[in-house]
Amino acid sequence: MTLQPSGLLWCELVHTRTGVERDVAIDIRDGRIAGIRPDTIPPPGAEIRRGLTVPGFANTHAHAFHRVLRGRTQAGAGTFWTWRAMMYAAADRLDPDTYLALARAVYVEMALAGITTVGEFHYLHHGARGTPYATRNAMGHALVEAARQAGIRITLLDTCYLTGGIGERPHNTQLRFTDGDADRWADRAGALADAYRDADDVLVGAAVHSVRAVPDTQIPVVAAWAADRDVPLHAHVSEQPIENHASFEAYGRTPVEVFDAAGALGPRFTAVHATHVGAHDITVLGRSGAGVCLCPTTERDLADGIGPAGDLARAGVRLSLGTDSQAVTDMFEEARGVELGERLRTGSRGHFTTARLLAHATALGQAALGRDDVGRIETGMRADLVTIGLDSVRLAGTVPRLAPSSAVFAATAADVTHVTVAGRTIVADGTHRLIEDVPGELTAAIRALVA
Repeated sequence: MTLQPSGLLWCELVHTRTGVERDVAIDIRDGRIAGIRPDTIPPPGAEIRRGLTVPGFANTHAHAFHRVLRGRTQAGAGTFWTWRAMMYAAADRLDPDTYLALARAVYVEMALAGITTVGEFHYLHHGARGTPYATRNAMGHALVEAARQAGIRITLLDTCYLTGGIGERPHNTQLRFTDGDADRWADRAGALADAYRDADDVLVGAAVHSVRAVPDTQIPVVAAWAADRDVPLHAHVSEQPIENHASFEAYGRTPVEVFDAAGALGPRFTAVHATHVGAHDITVLGRSGAGVCLCPTTERDLADGIGPAGDLARAGVRLSLGTDSQAVTDMFEEARGVELGERLRTGSRGHFTTARLLAHATALGQAALGRDDVGRIETGMRADLVTIGLDSVRLAGTVPRLAPSSAVFAATAADVTHVTVAGRTIVADGTHRLIEDVPGELTAAIRALVA
């Protein structure tokens, strides 16, 4: 039995804002939660979910094509910059057809991990040497189609990328990323957004790749575009110390201060990484109402460092989570990485509650992607639900009232048994209902691009 946009679900345990509810019947109508009844026996005809059910995860920051690098960048010491060279080599081989095949498999992997919304930070816009495709948004359309075939929703963050570094012309693969200037970016991105104006499962937002890739005089154009359309605006911010040094040398400001001066900061803005922001930057972010997307598995994989998550939270900055480079695809690992990283950074425990970590992975992440009606199990919200089995070797013996803590600090993506997006079950008993051979599709898509 597979739940459709309307139906009845009975869950053994449900994580809500007030705690863990037991024996919960959830009535779903037209993809939304129409009613919640705890402490009830399974109603006739209800789909049964054993284990812990939580809201659907939001992957706030992802680059689908980075998945081809998993396991291929670990030899030798290397740096973020040597990793970037390998990333460019992979990007150089993609076209709309191979991108569709790869992204579909990557998004199915995300669905199996409980991700119901992906924020795709999309800057691979054009063909070889920057030649536009006949359909100029062919790569963006490929990503949308990939998400649809995987059964998840997408916020496509169309990314402005103009320079190869501050004051440097783009070169080689970077020519595929650039539109020349922000006005031409806005024209192309506007056409993409208009194509999905009435789509319920697609939102086209905006992104500035970084202060390295967009001059300070061009950022206001992107910020205004996002403001006019009332859509999310994201940017890589202070991922590396060298980025801070280059920004200060060129502009006399930190990256956060550059974005602030450009009018980009505000509630719709999300700074990705913010690993090396200073005290003043944190104050500015908090005062503006901006958010920060942390990507712990990527940040440690690339030796970026441990960001000041605790300081950001205390300043009122909303935190969300992303898998970024797809070093792994596991939102439990990202969530616990926030608390465990803060423990390593400070030498003390107990910085973030389990409820807060789950909020980072669900409601706060969905909001950062422009989805305010997803991420909580409440009447009126979209029925995005993830069920975690509690009978694996990792979670066996879980105490029901502590099930959320057990899941956050011990579960892996392999413990996800069922995933429902807008009332439609796309994963059942750990199997994707739309794509049969996920490992096979990933293998074929990756081998078509790298040896």
